[in-house]
Amino acid sequence: MFDEVKEYYGKILQSSGDLKTDACCTDTDLPEHIKKAMSNIHPEVAARYYGCGLVLPQQLEGMRILDLGSGSGRDCYILAQLVGKNGFVLGVDMTDEQLAVANQYVDYHTEVFGYKKPNMAFKKGYIERLDELELEDNSFDIIVSNCVINLSPDKESVLKEAWRVLKPGGELYFSDVYSDRRVPEHLIKDPVLYGECLSGALYWNDFQNLAKKCGFLDPRLVEDRPLNIDNANIEKLIGHINFYSATYRLFKLDGLEPACEDYGQCVVYKGTIAHHEELFILDKHHAIETGRHFPVCGNTWRMLQETRFKPHFEFYGDMSKHFGIFAGCGTTLPFDTNNTTQTDDQPNNSGCC
Repeated sequence: MFDEVKEYYGKILQSSGDLKTDACCTDTDLPEHIKKAMSNIHPEVAARYYGCGLVLPQQLEGMRILDLGSGSGRDCYILAQLVGKNGFVLGVDMTDEQLAVANQYVDYHTEVFGYKKPNMAFKKGYIERLDELELEDNSFDIIVSNCVINLSPDKESVLKEAWRVLKPGGELYFSDVYSDRRVPEHLIKDPVLYGECLSGALYWNDFQNLAKKCGFLDPRLVEDRPLNIDNANIEKLIGHINFYSATYRLFKLDGLEPACEDYGQCVVYKGTIAHHEELFILDKHHAIETGRHFPVCGNTWRMLQETRFKPHFEFYGDMSKHFGIFAGCGTTLPFDTNNTTQTDDQPNNSGCC
């Protein structure tokens, strides 16, 4: 599908207005500091944007960031402002036309941002084969991607390469399209459905299992929204499948547990991350108010304590005592907790006695 995707995003689509559905369109309220950063982006770069989410996690100052499928560079140029002059952003894309736009405006944005030298660069390459670009192991703090991984025919290689080049404690923070069931093969082969970020979408449960297989043991959903196809011809072909735009964060942390386990721990957010002084949102189920003691499971504790977020939290407790499954995590005790005393007129369904 590489050639078909290059054709679609390099020649068929000339701006976001050429899209046939809203799958590759961001639909979210933007914070004021992001609006300000976007106002500095050259109009031609902004016009060729095809993302489906906001791939701007917290605490970016000084970070080294990789953008998988960077396109015309819009997200890279926003991130370049947020990481500051001491940070760095590298965009990787396989489409010549998109890269030409991105590279054309490096000097323009460097001047607009007030930097003495560029803190961003773009390389032609495949997100499945980052080794061909000589990207070293453990070399990036954060990887982002915006509605691109669904376009890859080898998503497992994408996630494995992301794990390889991330530093320990780093994260893959990305938005993409997911389906509520597996897409039939004949629809995957349709170039328009694929180019519109629909038929290449992973069934959400297959994604969860694939992420865990590649080392990201506890995928965290940050936000999501249903997609409206709003195109009669495409609806006829694929309307029986529900699609969602979703943003996930996957941390590179060895030894995370497969479930949320309770060790009696809690954290307190100090309110010290810029633009997030009152509330820190880790994911859809963890909105941590400043100054409040917030109970967390062992995995969440590590996501805060072993990452760039550590200086911004106070930590209470340890992992010396286990209290079972963390309340409300969606995993419950599988056993019947009712009185199981058997009477003579009840059948014995037990296996061993």
